[in-house]
Amino acid sequence: MKKLHQDFTVNFRYDVHFTRALFDNDNSLLQEIIHGQSSQHPAKIMVIIDDGVAEYYPNLSQELHQYARARPELMQLCGSPIIVPGGERAKNDPQLVEQILVDINRHGIDRHAFIMAIGGGAVLDMAGYAAAIAHRGIRHIRIPTTVLSQNDSGVGVKNGINYFGKKNFLGCFAPPVAVINDFNFLRTLHDRDWRAGISEAIKVSLIKDRPFFEFLEKAAPQLARREEAPMEHLIYQCARLHMEHIAGGDPFEMGSSRPLDFGHWSAHKLEQLSDYRLRHGEAVAIGIALDATYSFLKSLIDKTAWQQIIRMMQELGFEVFTPELNKKHAGKLVVLEGLDEFREHLGGQLTIMLLEQIGRGCEVHEMDRGLIQEAIQLLERIHQTAIIS
Repeated sequence: MKKLHQDFTVNFRYDVHFTRALFDNDNSLLQEIIHGQSSQHPAKIMVIIDDGVAEYYPNLSQELHQYARARPELMQLCGSPIIVPGGERAKNDPQLVEQILVDINRHGIDRHAFIMAIGGGAVLDMAGYAAAIAHRGIRHIRIPTTVLSQNDSGVGVKNGINYFGKKNFLGCFAPPVAVINDFNFLRTLHDRDWRAGISEAIKVSLIKDRPFFEFLEKAAPQLARREEAPMEHLIYQCARLHMEHIAGGDPFEMGSSRPLDFGHWSAHKLEQLSDYRLRHGEAVAIGIALDATYSFLKSLIDKTAWQQIIRMMQELGFEVFTPELNKKHAGKLVVLEGLDEFREHLGGQLTIMLLEQIGRGCEVHEMDRGLIQEAIQLLERIHQTAIIS
């Protein structure tokens, strides 16, 4: 028998930029990124915009065209921006990917061109998936416009859409060539979206960085009042921790460990059970509360640490319980199906991140379903009485 063997390494690099007023003519950041990433000029750019962003910024399309017209030797916008539904609607409708592929073909977008997506995390996920499967990969620029996408989902290598009623069933790993966080976009966010994104910062602080958790705890009143300075610090630190994890761990998730999905096994199921009434960040907050409470009942963290976590989340305005946690089918809690779906999505052994102290997580490979139910009951009592005891 004969065998050929070869090892090879592919280097990926992308930068996360922080700015304001990205499309002002005096802001040269975007032109510098285009110039540095493409060998063909003018580079074709196809733009996809979240409909929520388009509603709050009705002049955005005009600003984009003015920015490009001022740099004709560098960039060429292909037609008008494609406006797509924001939120989970973007990931639940496969026809949106088809629409983008049709336009990629119509405009002759190739591997030296760019797909630039402007919006929340779900739109970035969907647009990144379309970019990755066209021509086996078109360069993709992410411009996140929510707290959640600027500090977490926009800063990563994953793209995907929902299918068969399951989160991210279709998807791929394809890093963007750049992520650009424009803090000005945060000013028009609904209070729910401002708050929801903070849950991912709580998540990463709990499993990786106690000083960051202590900052969030101290800054909770200011964050609840929508002060910009602590939010900008939160986004920067959260993005930094996310990028460090990608560089030092398993960015393409070849194993069964996904520490950054702390609190997510139940969150994904709760989104589905609520028919996406719950925003992703809101569901993650409840999932964090559930897994922190389970860690406490399992004697992994002490009572003081558990109380700190729950109190801070309440101070930020998060609910730590939702009726969907108690939904049953054939006498069984439906949310527990999230464990099996989580294992299936990971492949192989179930791996869940829990807490052994604030700032340090620990992985387990099984969950006591009776103890999960106790944790749900405890969170329901807190919800009803507002008392943590």
